[in-house]
Amino acid sequence: MSEILRLFEETGAILEGHFLLSSGWHSPRYVQCALVLQYPDKARFLGERLAERFRAVAVDTVIAPAIGGILVAHEVARALGTRAIFAERRGGQMQLRRGFALSPGERVVVVEDVVTTGESVRDVIEIVIGKGAVVVGLGALLNRGRRVLFPGGLSLEALLTLDIPIYEPARCPLCQRDIPLTIPGTRQAQ
Repeated sequence: MSEILRLFEETGAILEGHFLLSSGWHSPRYVQCALVLQYPDKARFLGERLAERFRAVAVDTVIAPAIGGILVAHEVARALGTRAIFAERRGGQMQLRRGFALSPGERVVVVEDVVTTGESVRDVIEIVIGKGAVVVGLGALLNRGRRVLFPGGLSLEALLTLDIPIYEPARCPLCQRDIPLTIPGTRQAQ
């Protein structure tokens, strides 16, 4: 785990300030996985480490929510020798587009870059189940330290867990101190 944390630190991926997370919550720390994943060697390393968690399971496809999970899915799929696809939000609804499809019985691992509340992962799980495919694993580069419950008792395999506080906007101590809010995520921008 320390090697993974070192990668995030040396690439400046752990940011300090006042951030609006894609979940709508606020946090004094934001982990910008794209700053690590911009380096192909580091992306491959992280993908291989995460793929190790699923080697004992037969996997047909790796899927992720766009945009943060796309490179994660690609690198995990490369390491597992399978395909990578992604789901994206359109009109606030997560869906498969771009000709991506899942077949009944297809064995799928859902991956993400950062999990805070698990909303995007749950949305992708719903798509997988709705297509008759089977979720055989969940993975993330980072779990923000919260215990997140997923359907079917699935548990999250994370390479790194950091206990990063999150606050409801109405109770955010950073807002109360008038610290400017930064919006780094993608969901609010849509």
